[in-house]
Amino acid sequence: MLSLQNITKTYQRGRCTHTALRDLSFDVAAGECVALCGASGSGKTTALNLLGCLDRPTNGKYYFYNECVTEMTPAAQAAWRHQHIGFIFQSFGLLPRLTALENIMLPLRYAGYSLKACAEKASHMLDQVGLLTHAHHTPPALSGGQQQRIAIARALVRQPALLLADEPTGALDSVTADLILRLLLDQQALSRSTLILITHDAAVAARMHRTLTLQDGCLYCT
Repeated sequence: MLSLQNITKTYQRGRCTHTALRDLSFDVAAGECVALCGASGSGKTTALNLLGCLDRPTNGKYYFYNECVTEMTPAAQAAWRHQHIGFIFQSFGLLPRLTALENIMLPLRYAGYSLKACAEKASHMLDQVGLLTHAHHTPPALSGGQQQRIAIARALVRQPALLLADEPTGALDSVTADLILRLLLDQQALSRSTLILITHDAAVAARMHRTLTLQDGCLYCT
């Protein structure tokens, strides 16, 4: 499904050049759950941004469904991202003035669904994550675990082919983190999405199909 081929990403910082990724190559199959691990500064977030079409490599090719994403225009990449990719962030990324239902409806509204269809699909996802009774609560009125469940529902409401999660349990206590991970994996299995997840937690990584470890921007082991 996904193929990164000899990806290098460099940033210019004044007179210095920083290489975040070095000749990175790996494939991910459809429906696979992959943990992306490594120390801070190893290139994990840069790799996730490239996979999510939020950034472009300096060199190399990225193929998604045999389409070369790196050769797309920025507008085409944005459309591809909206059509195929869902994001879950450690900081949840919910809009605080919108209700839980409205936050989940946002991707559908951008996609042009009718208000009725948006509400129906968002309500279904709220029910899937066990928060239908909290539909009209705003994020500040919800616990961290509840907010992450809303974020998962929002990411999955359009049934994306690729689900990218940046430390989705990192800001949660161990009990809540375990519940969130089980929910995420259950929902991923139902939607048959491909999941790539950044984590520092070996226990979380162990529950994925495999682990890719980055060190200084290079693939260290699998």
